[in-house]
Amino acid sequence: MPGAVFGLIPLMLGLFAAHGGLIGQSVTRLTVQDQVILRVPVQPRTSAPRVEWIERKGPKCLPVGAIHRAMLSGDDQVDFIVAGRGRVRAELDEDCPALDFYGGFYLQLRDDRICADRDEIHSREGGSCRIHRFRQLVPKER
Repeated sequence: MPGAVFGLIPLMLGLFAAHGGLIGQSVTRLTVQDQVILRVPVQPRTSAPRVEWIERKGPKCLPVGAIHRAMLSGDDQVDFIVAGRGRVRAELDEDCPALDFYGGFYLQLRDDRICADRDEIHSREGGSCRIHRFRQLVPKER
Protein backbone atom coordinates (compact mmCIF):
# COMPACT_ATOMS: atom_id res chain seq x y z
CA MET A 1 0.00 0.00 0.00
CA PRO A 2 2.78 2.56 0.76
CA GLY A 3 4.19 1.84 -2.72
CA ALA A 4 0.89 2.92 -4.26
CA VAL A 5 1.02 6.25 -2.44
CA PHE A 6 4.59 6.89 -3.62
CA GLY A 7 3.46 6.09 -7.14
CA LEU A 8 0.92 8.92 -6.92
CA ILE A 9 3.49 11.55 -5.89
CA PRO A 10 4.55 12.39 -9.50
CA LEU A 11 0.87 12.72 -10.42
CA MET A 12 0.26 15.08 -7.49
CA LEU A 13 3.34 17.16 -8.28
CA GLY A 14 2.31 17.40 -11.92
CA LEU A 15 -1.17 18.50 -10.92
CA PHE A 16 0.10 21.17 -8.56
CA ALA A 17 2.92 22.29 -10.86
CA ALA A 18 0.59 22.95 -13.80
CA HIS A 19 0.46 26.72 -13.67
CA GLY A 20 0.50 28.88 -16.79
CA GLY A 21 -2.12 31.56 -17.40
CA LEU A 22 -5.32 31.96 -15.46
CA ILE A 23 -7.50 31.11 -18.44
CA GLY A 24 -8.89 27.62 -18.06
CA GLN A 25 -7.76 27.25 -14.46
CA SER A 26 -10.28 26.19 -11.89
CA VAL A 27 -10.36 24.74 -8.42
CA THR A 28 -9.02 21.19 -8.58
CA ARG A 29 -9.89 18.42 -6.12
CA LEU A 30 -7.53 15.46 -5.65
CA THR A 31 -8.19 12.55 -3.32
CA VAL A 32 -5.26 10.43 -2.10
CA GLN A 33 -6.38 7.59 0.17
CA ASP A 34 -8.47 9.40 2.80
CA GLN A 35 -7.08 12.90 2.24
CA VAL A 36 -8.82 15.43 0.02
CA ILE A 37 -6.59 18.17 -1.36
CA LEU A 38 -8.08 21.25 -3.03
CA ARG A 39 -5.83 23.34 -5.32
CA VAL A 40 -7.04 26.93 -5.70
CA PRO A 41 -5.70 29.10 -8.57
CA VAL A 42 -4.77 32.69 -7.71
CA GLN A 43 -6.02 35.48 -9.95
CA PRO A 44 -3.52 38.37 -10.43
CA ARG A 45 -4.40 41.69 -8.83
CA THR A 46 -5.82 44.39 -11.07
CA SER A 47 -3.98 47.70 -11.06
CA ALA A 48 -6.99 50.01 -10.67
CA PRO A 49 -9.93 48.41 -8.89
CA ARG A 50 -13.28 49.93 -9.85
CA VAL A 51 -14.99 48.58 -6.77
CA GLU A 52 -14.23 49.21 -3.13
CA TRP A 53 -14.95 46.21 -0.90
CA ILE A 54 -16.53 46.79 2.51
CA GLU A 55 -15.94 44.08 5.14
CA ARG A 56 -18.88 42.65 7.06
CA LYS A 57 -19.17 39.79 9.51
CA GLY A 58 -18.43 36.57 7.65
CA PRO A 59 -19.32 32.92 8.00
CA LYS A 60 -17.50 30.48 10.28
CA CYS A 61 -17.11 28.03 7.37
CA LEU A 62 -17.20 28.17 3.58
CA PRO A 63 -18.58 25.35 1.42
CA VAL A 64 -15.81 24.11 -0.87
CA GLY A 65 -18.15 23.83 -3.84
CA ALA A 66 -18.77 27.60 -3.73
CA ILE A 67 -15.09 28.53 -4.25
CA HIS A 68 -14.15 29.39 -7.84
CA ARG A 69 -10.72 31.01 -7.37
CA ALA A 70 -8.82 33.38 -5.10
CA MET A 71 -7.14 36.79 -5.17
CA LEU A 72 -4.37 38.05 -2.93
CA SER A 73 -5.48 41.09 -0.99
CA GLY A 74 -2.57 41.54 1.43
CA ASP A 75 0.25 39.72 3.20
CA ASP A 76 -2.10 38.14 5.72
CA GLN A 77 -5.34 37.74 3.76
CA VAL A 78 -6.72 35.94 0.73
CA ASP A 79 -10.02 36.76 -0.99
CA PHE A 80 -12.06 33.79 -2.23
CA ILE A 81 -14.18 34.43 -5.32
CA VAL A 82 -17.34 32.42 -4.61
CA ALA A 83 -20.49 31.46 -6.51
CA GLY A 84 -22.68 34.40 -7.49
CA ARG A 85 -19.63 36.69 -7.99
CA GLY A 86 -19.36 37.25 -4.26
CA ARG A 87 -16.19 37.49 -2.21
CA VAL A 88 -15.17 36.20 1.17
CA ARG A 89 -11.89 37.30 2.75
CA ALA A 90 -9.86 34.79 4.74
CA GLU A 91 -7.79 36.60 7.36
CA LEU A 92 -4.74 34.58 8.35
CA ASP A 93 -3.25 34.30 11.85
CA GLU A 94 -1.05 37.20 12.97
CA ASP A 95 2.00 35.00 13.48
CA CYS A 96 1.83 33.79 9.90
CA PRO A 97 4.85 34.78 7.81
CA ALA A 98 4.22 36.48 4.49
CA LEU A 99 3.96 33.51 2.14
CA ASP A 100 4.15 33.41 -1.63
CA PHE A 101 0.64 32.42 -2.70
CA TYR A 102 1.08 33.83 -6.24
CA GLY A 103 1.67 30.36 -7.66
CA GLY A 104 -1.58 29.16 -6.12
CA PHE A 105 -2.19 27.33 -2.88
CA TYR A 106 -3.96 24.28 -1.63
CA LEU A 107 -6.22 23.25 1.23
CA GLN A 108 -6.30 19.84 2.91
CA LEU A 109 -9.96 19.22 3.62
CA ARG A 110 -11.57 17.43 6.54
CA ASP A 111 -15.04 17.67 5.02
CA ASP A 112 -16.81 19.66 2.27
CA ARG A 113 -16.08 23.04 3.84
CA ILE A 114 -13.17 25.10 5.09
CA CYS A 115 -13.49 26.64 8.53
CA ALA A 116 -11.84 29.48 10.42
CA ASP A 117 -9.71 28.55 13.45
CA ARG A 118 -9.46 25.01 12.08
CA ASP A 119 -8.10 24.87 8.53
CA GLU A 120 -4.87 26.12 6.97
CA ILE A 121 -3.87 27.50 3.59
CA HIS A 122 -0.73 25.78 2.27
CA SER A 123 1.65 27.57 -0.08
CA ARG A 124 3.00 25.56 -3.01
CA GLU A 125 6.47 26.44 -1.68
CA GLY A 126 5.83 24.56 1.55
CA GLY A 127 4.65 27.07 4.18
CA SER A 128 1.21 27.18 5.73
CA CYS A 129 -1.03 29.63 7.59
CA ARG A 130 -4.12 28.99 9.69
CA ILE A 131 -7.29 30.86 8.73
CA HIS A 132 -8.19 33.15 11.64
CA ARG A 133 -11.62 34.27 10.40
CA PHE A 134 -13.71 34.98 7.33
CA ARG A 135 -15.14 38.38 6.40
CA GLN A 136 -17.95 38.86 3.87
CA LEU A 137 -17.02 41.50 1.27
CA VAL A 138 -19.77 43.77 -0.05
CA PRO A 139 -19.08 45.88 -3.19
CA LYS A 140 -19.30 49.66 -3.05
CA GLU A 141 -19.05 51.45 -6.43
CA ARG A 142 -16.47 54.21 -6.65
